[in-house]
Amino acid sequence: MTFADLGLSDELLRSLGDAGYTEPTPIQAAAIPPVLMNRDLIGIAQTGTGKTASFVLPMIDILAHGRSRAMMPRSLILEPTRELAAQVAENFEKYGKYHKLSMALLIGGVQMGDQVKALAKGVDVLIATPGRLMDLFQRGKILLSGCSILVIDEADRMLDMGFIPDIEEICAKLPATRQTLLFSATMPAPIKKLADKFLSNPRQVEVARPATANTSIEQGLVETSARGKRETLRRLLEASDVTTAIVFSNRKTTVRELTDSLRRHGFAAGQIHGDMEQPERIRELDRFKAGEINILVASDVAARGLDIKGVSHVFNYDVPWHPDDYVHRIGRTGRAGAKGKAYTLVTPEDAEAIDNIEKLTGQKIARIGKPEAPVAEAAEAQAPREERPRRRREEPKREARREEPRRDERQRDERQRDEPRRESRAREDRRRDAEPADDGWNGPIPAFLEFGFGSN
Repeated sequence: MTFADLGLSDELLRSLGDAGYTEPTPIQAAAIPPVLMNRDLIGIAQTGTGKTASFVLPMIDILAHGRSRAMMPRSLILEPTRELAAQVAENFEKYGKYHKLSMALLIGGVQMGDQVKALAKGVDVLIATPGRLMDLFQRGKILLSGCSILVIDEADRMLDMGFIPDIEEICAKLPATRQTLLFSATMPAPIKKLADKFLSNPRQVEVARPATANTSIEQGLVETSARGKRETLRRLLEASDVTTAIVFSNRKTTVRELTDSLRRHGFAAGQIHGDMEQPERIRELDRFKAGEINILVASDVAARGLDIKGVSHVFNYDVPWHPDDYVHRIGRTGRAGAKGKAYTLVTPEDAEAIDNIEKLTGQKIARIGKPEAPVAEAAEAQAPREERPRRRREEPKREARREEPRRDERQRDERQRDEPRRESRAREDRRRDAEPADDGWNGPIPAFLEFGFGSN
């Protein structure tokens, strides 16, 4: 099957050809036809299988007919993170270059003024994170009554981040007669309830069992200790087949500390986490894509939807708190049919979390022992251990030799200080011996001797 068989326009086929795509992925082949028929849709597929294009492509053709109005976007795409929203915008620019569609990106971390100006002119496609969209709506800068298409992307991530109440409020402000598309890698019960509430007779497309990991990704659990995790990670990164890697951690502070540690050990590492301003995050991603750095340390803010070609490895420095996040993290490698490797560093305390991941994915993950140090490093590390005892045995001898002159000096100084005292005592003894003996006065004391100078 080719894209031409899906009923897409000639302009879209031309842009797909320019991008080097001729055959759709399974999710694209299953989702595009019902979307073009204006059906509501639930799409469930693994990350890295082309979910984004499965709604971007048909939306471009649907919106090609019509005209936008000021402050009233014709379509709305909700994304959980700024990075994912920016990535969807890139897809619209790439595939819609032969269509005259306007687009606006509403995300936090950037100036609101330019976003308001774009809305005032009118946009065909509005891509937004829920927080910034609600902020602008409450300020009266946007109207949703003209929106005919709603896309909720990465719905399970929206659930994890607590956006479901915002999504329910947004849906209540949209026209009742609209087309709604919901895409996710997993389908937990709350998302199913959301779909039942806001989708009308949806077509469900499922190209993989929910929460299954990509079979093109080689997975492994690397056993280590809490204190030895950094050393274990460095050993893994030194492997010859690691060209580019994303290292995931649960905490933002760990991301910063781990990045600094890797840089000190000579690795070209960058970082991305939620405390960084949007321009900083984009700059780090651009450096990673351009090859200036080949290791990106990230919190889960980057785990969803980032489409970076050629990531050879994913390392979970921390076992994710939520089992679903494991599927999304390792999905950053092995994308678009390529092979990839994903390794998770595990300590004895992580046993329960690993059990939950294996229950969710329905497969056992291979256990791998701690990687061995290279031969040269091992010999280098062994040498100091052999020399230390000899140094300790020789140390008292050197200390004794150094102590001898010091003892002699102290004794000489003491003798010099004692000589004047000894001479003084000797002179006193000689004087007493030379004086005649004084037997003293044994009679009564005269009265005048009872008064001294200054007496009254």
